[in-house]
Amino acid sequence: MNTAPSSFRNRLADETSPYLLQHAANPVDWLPWSEAALQQARTENKPILLSVGYSACHWCHVMAHESFEDDATAAVMNQLFVNIKVDREERPDLDQIYQTAHQMLTGRAGGWPLTLFLTPEGTPFYGGTYFPKESRYGLPGFVELCERIGEIWNTRRHDIDAQNRELLAALNRPLPAAGAGLDDTPIAILRTILLGSFDRTYGGFGGAPKFPHPTDLAFLLHRPNDPEARKAALFTLRRMAEGGIHDQLGGGFCRYSVDERWEIPHFEKMLYDNGPLLVLYADAWALTGDDFFKQAAEGIVGWLLREMTSPDGAFYSSLDADSEGAEGKFYVWDNAQIALLLTTQESALAGRHWGLDQPPNFEGQHWHLKIAAPVAAGEVPLLESARTKLFAARAQRIRPGCDDKILTSWNALMIEGLAHAARIFKRPDWQAAARRAVDFLHARHWQNGRLLATSRHGKAHLPAYLDDHAFLLSALLELMDADPWPADLEFARQLAEALLAQFEDTNNGGFFFTSHDHEALIQRPKTAHDNALPSGNGVAALALRRLGDLLCDGRYLGAAQRTLRAFAATLAQQPGGCAALVMALEAERSVNPPSCSDVMCTVPTSD
Repeated sequence: MNTAPSSFRNRLADETSPYLLQHAANPVDWLPWSEAALQQARTENKPILLSVGYSACHWCHVMAHESFEDDATAAVMNQLFVNIKVDREERPDLDQIYQTAHQMLTGRAGGWPLTLFLTPEGTPFYGGTYFPKESRYGLPGFVELCERIGEIWNTRRHDIDAQNRELLAALNRPLPAAGAGLDDTPIAILRTILLGSFDRTYGGFGGAPKFPHPTDLAFLLHRPNDPEARKAALFTLRRMAEGGIHDQLGGGFCRYSVDERWEIPHFEKMLYDNGPLLVLYADAWALTGDDFFKQAAEGIVGWLLREMTSPDGAFYSSLDADSEGAEGKFYVWDNAQIALLLTTQESALAGRHWGLDQPPNFEGQHWHLKIAAPVAAGEVPLLESARTKLFAARAQRIRPGCDDKILTSWNALMIEGLAHAARIFKRPDWQAAARRAVDFLHARHWQNGRLLATSRHGKAHLPAYLDDHAFLLSALLELMDADPWPADLEFARQLAEALLAQFEDTNNGGFFFTSHDHEALIQRPKTAHDNALPSGNGVAALALRRLGDLLCDGRYLGAAQRTLRAFAATLAQQPGGCAALVMALEAERSVNPPSCSDVMCTVPTSD
């Protein structure tokens, strides 16, 4: 494969995103998303090739190596298109809009890398996800595709315009009217949906690939009078922690499992998964007293503090799936390695416990650790000796890349997890770690009364989104439960005010994903649905209710109620995938608003 000389640098070279910087030496003349890039497309009358991904994404790396690093492919791209690269983690607004558009255009779920062809005005007319350099997997070769898109652009502009009018109308269709009001029906329907798709053999929901879905698990786990729901959540948490999606040596959870058994993960580790999972494993221990759940929680925190914490106390975003150009290479083993590292007794126990005595489970030749059999209490010291040796040996390998940017929303999810687990396990050191991260965000990401979305190497930028505000507000409230500081309460007030002033739909209720003064895009998302992250509207409704109760402030309580009413029809018709909002509805329906005499309306003054 021909690659660009190392001295070549395109216009991504000045960006802060590790993902964009990964592409700064491509021979593709990549541009970051900007009005200037769109204007260039309009001036040159070229379509835009939009590529959206993130630094830990395995298939993003594959497409980059196959196509974007190839001189001949880059020449075709540069001739036909204005090429724009987007880090979906820095620009979740663009990712959300164009993933939705992709689904409308193709009838298929999206993913990364997301590959779309846009008009110079930003409206997509063709797209997909990964495309190979040469035709395979039932997909066209990428160069062939680019040339075909160029031909369509030059010969079928009328058809493109007609399709775009339909797409824009669908994207901007208003939410259904609220209807008669809210009752408990969405709560019951969501329970039925989740338990109906619950995998009673392996846990989780549906078949492969299988994702943790922490918001759905939280809905089931936090139902005190529903033993069937709670049992399903606890069973899933156990099977996940026994599986290969859980790093049996280093702690923490990978993004998803490629199989239904939680055995073989997609190896990237994301901060946003592990924060909510920390909450769940802490709660599972609190409910059962089973130290297995405690160990899973401790593993998450151990991984976080050891590998994912910046010198300033904030948390990095993710670890790559790949190392040395191969997915999972850092994590898997062969028997020769095991035999060299462990004693005969340790090897026999490790083989039985982690499935090393079974046929290879990764690509037919390597072993990825899972819990295949329990160990007796008397065997625990021997197992820990084996674990220590394997972990030390693994630490000497070439490590997966770390995306070291600091995202407000993902940090907030982990802060909430740390604060919650610290309170349950009585760990002041975890509380202190949460406190340091909050202090970092307050000092670096809160500037001139506005919240910023991301920073790297001291440079904070990009206006924050709904999720940043809602998740951080929720995290602050969790932190204050154990450690009430006046500064936290004031910061929480400021975030709540920013939500109301900058994001609320004052006509219809609920919150837009972007602020009122955000750049104009082809859609302004306002959604009830969870994805890998909980719905910003759901978290905002819960957090505003919580803050409103704390402060006896009807404005916050009213905003929470308006949010629920805004999505009443959605909740009534399709509550599946809306667990965060359903939990907000349940809180609204089950809690009588306290009087001011029942509420701590002030926070004690700190020393």
